[in-house]
Amino acid sequence: MAISNEQREYVAHIVDLLQFIGPVESKSMFGGFGIFLEGLMFGLVASNELYLKADAENRQDYEGLGLEAFSYAKNGKEFKMSYYQAPEEAMENAELLSAWASSACGAAMRAAAIKGGKRSRRVQT
Repeated sequence: MAISNEQREYVAHIVDLLQFIGPVESKSMFGGFGIFLEGLMFGLVASNELYLKADAENRQDYEGLGLEAFSYAKNGKEFKMSYYQAPEEAMENAELLSAWASSACGAAMRAAAIKGGKRSRRVQT
């Protein structure tokens, strides 16, 4: 799936807004974009919609606003990921977006810590 100039411009705008939290970068992935801070993916952009990482600690913030999880279909099944739509009002307010993105970074760090812990347990004998 080709990525349009409109998509690239939207992602560049998102990355610019998110510079308040640090050196945020984007990477083209699977017809969309991953949003990264220091190599850690905390967001994704698909169909010109920003989704932010959620976990048990911040998921209720998204669900409380009625925001949807990112999902995709594969082999006739729907799969939901742990990324939720960013609130629309945050998309127009860099300070508010930074707060949501910081929360998403926290979720991404917690997920990485869990994943890293599982790897180290498997390696140990």
